[in-house]
Amino acid sequence: MAMDPADRILADPLLLPLPLPAAAKQVLAGVTDYRGRPVTRGTSGGWRSALFVVAVEIAGSFAYFGISANLITYLTGPLGQSNASAAAAVNAWSGTASLMPLLGAFLADAYLGRYRSIILACSLYVLGYGMLTLSSTVPALRPSHLRPSSSQPPQLQLQVAFFYVSLYLIALAQGADKPCGLAFAADQFDANHPVERASRASLFNWWFFCMAIGISVAVSVVGYIQDYVGWGVGFGVPCAIVLGAFTVFLLGTPTYRLYQHNSKPQQQQQDKAKAKAAASSALRRLLPIWATSLAYGVVYAQIMTLFNKQGRTLDRRIGFGANWQLPPAALQTLGPASILLFVPVYDRAIVPALRWATGNPSGLTMLQRVGAGMATSLAAVSVAALVEARRLATAREHGLVDQPGATVPMTWAWLVPQYAMMGVADVLAVVGLQELFYDQMPDGLRSLGLALYLSVMGIGGFISSLLISTIDGITSRGGGDSWFDDNLNRAHLDYFYWLLAGLSALELALYLGFARSYVYNHEHRSFNT
Repeated sequence: MAMDPADRILADPLLLPLPLPAAAKQVLAGVTDYRGRPVTRGTSGGWRSALFVVAVEIAGSFAYFGISANLITYLTGPLGQSNASAAAAVNAWSGTASLMPLLGAFLADAYLGRYRSIILACSLYVLGYGMLTLSSTVPALRPSHLRPSSSQPPQLQLQVAFFYVSLYLIALAQGADKPCGLAFAADQFDANHPVERASRASLFNWWFFCMAIGISVAVSVVGYIQDYVGWGVGFGVPCAIVLGAFTVFLLGTPTYRLYQHNSKPQQQQQDKAKAKAAASSALRRLLPIWATSLAYGVVYAQIMTLFNKQGRTLDRRIGFGANWQLPPAALQTLGPASILLFVPVYDRAIVPALRWATGNPSGLTMLQRVGAGMATSLAAVSVAALVEARRLATAREHGLVDQPGATVPMTWAWLVPQYAMMGVADVLAVVGLQELFYDQMPDGLRSLGLALYLSVMGIGGFISSLLISTIDGITSRGGGDSWFDDNLNRAHLDYFYWLLAGLSALELALYLGFARSYVYNHEHRSFNT
């Protein structure tokens, strides 16, 4: 089905003409700069302003994943926690970091605005990562396992409390940052201007692409530093990165577009009433989609925890040199690497092909894209279960069941499919959820929409933590081997992955039922169109 040339231009931002000089001088209604002064189209917003925001968000992802990707190693190493308790602690922390945006979105939409919320977030990032660095470098603050003279359990020490306070400050910063970063970047494009509207549509794909760059560099470089140089430097690098990005964000301040609300009290009350009503219809339609996405969040939580522990037991040599080994956390770059490869292919090849086939400018509807991601996630966790069963069989064949520190003679490449498939699932499901929860919320509540999307990962992390703690208690009862035994050669992560596969299949079936009856806001597109 051929597209009209005008539609083709709007669908492909690279074909769009530059704005005319007259349009560049146009004063934008309802938009000001940071001092409250009117702004023109040519001197504000667009990709120029959005890139300053992208820079701080790349740094935020770099720092967060630089810590979270290898956090389970720090907890089971210097802090001396078990596999189950460490995995539960990481899931609880990451879950909190993903739920805090609900509070941050409310504060941003009601009081602070997105610009000030990002400034608050950056300040908390610098404080949190700074404290984290101090917790592993200052002798009085280092955990007891790093100070042999101490005999108290690390869980009871003030030093460990200081460590967790710093972690949860970072989670609080995520709450102020994540619902506002993408929304503020999207605010730099005028939805009523065809050129800027097309650019904003493309922003969501390339935003995730840029985040993947930050994540892939973080988990490889920072993970290597933490494992082979030291935790102090490994925590200090993210701190320096967020401090530099904060400076970059502030440099972009003169170009930002800030949207102003009507200052008349009566009009404000009317606007709030309208916003409340609009949010209540929007939320009723989105909540079934949100609920049936939670199992995806549970599977996603395993990337930073149990996938990491699997990798530590395998042969991680690179090439023929026995001295060159991948840090376990570096295996997580396989996911972002697949994102970096898949986003351009999806945006420049798959979408045009689907656009031709379906007549939809986006190729797939937002709900179809999320559903495809869920199906890919189900396949990924099923593959993970098969690979883990193979790893356990290999350990038994070589008599390594009671040697937890031994390397199982099985190459790290066995983990490539599950990481890569989760990367593809992210491009489909995560970007689809971002766009859906931004697009389907009223203009003034889009930070809340993005916070709802992030809460999928947050509650998924909490569900994972609860499942792990419960299953660990049940399977270790009576002296039996837990599914999450500290000796992974006696554990059964494969059983846990099959459980997640079953939950994912049930989730997908329910999701398809709700998605088929969903009616889009504004355009009233059905799931099948």
